[in-house]
Amino acid sequence: MNAALLAPAMMIASGSIHAVVNAILKGGKDKMAGRAIIDGSSALILLPAILLVPLPAGAWPWIAATALVHCLYLYALVRTFEASDYSAAYPILRGTAPLVTAALSLGLFGEPASPRELIGIALIGAAMFVMVMGRHIGRAGLGWALLTGVTIAGYTVIDAHGVRAAPTPTSYIVWMFVLMGASTVTMFALLSKGAIFASAAKQWRPGAVAGALSILTYGLALSALAIGPTAPLAALRETGMVTALVIATLFLGEKVTPGRVLGVTGILAGAVLILSA
Repeated sequence: MNAALLAPAMMIASGSIHAVVNAILKGGKDKMAGRAIIDGSSALILLPAILLVPLPAGAWPWIAATALVHCLYLYALVRTFEASDYSAAYPILRGTAPLVTAALSLGLFGEPASPRELIGIALIGAAMFVMVMGRHIGRAGLGWALLTGVTIAGYTVIDAHGVRAAPTPTSYIVWMFVLMGASTVTMFALLSKGAIFASAAKQWRPGAVAGALSILTYGLALSALAIGPTAPLAALRETGMVTALVIATLFLGEKVTPGRVLGVTGILAGAVLILSA
């Protein structure tokens, strides 16, 4: 398979796997414990690799920054899934990231907007309005989902700079996963006063699988970006919203109404328009 087909295929696969990881989190009884298992497992899997890659000299500030932002992101993600259906929350938190990026570019930095970007922004806003007015997601769930999307935009920018500052991309990825896993487990252990460890013993198997899949989805995304254009490939990753909708219907037992499908479709279309503008 040539690069023109391989990169899009890897990015679509990355988006679908990301949806699976989050569905595993949503399906667990204790969301804090589930997230701690996922990130702790990723860290343990990659821990031996720190002996094989160079130290990320020049990227330590970026790794520290992404660990902090990831902690906020994962806390918001847990609260989102505690308060909302997966099929309603996942498209919003994924769609918010390109919306925030576009809004900052236009409002804060005064960059010109293409008609495609403006249509994309309007579509996401209208789709979220449909989701809220149709009572597919409550105010608390919407707030946490929006915060999750903002933090996704934040760590994406940080990681884009960090991976370039490190001696090799692999060095950054390995150290980021290891330190992020340690930070996440510590945070949720403190927040739960140690209760996550008892819960983790009961749900560690799916969490460990999700931890391995987390490495795979991130690796596929970066590998695709290394051989193909950024914007179109980033847009293709948002197709994971469709996978999330299928999983919610078939495996999580959520009722997916025409209004929710319309909302998800609008968010997906808006994200693709913004990212491919």
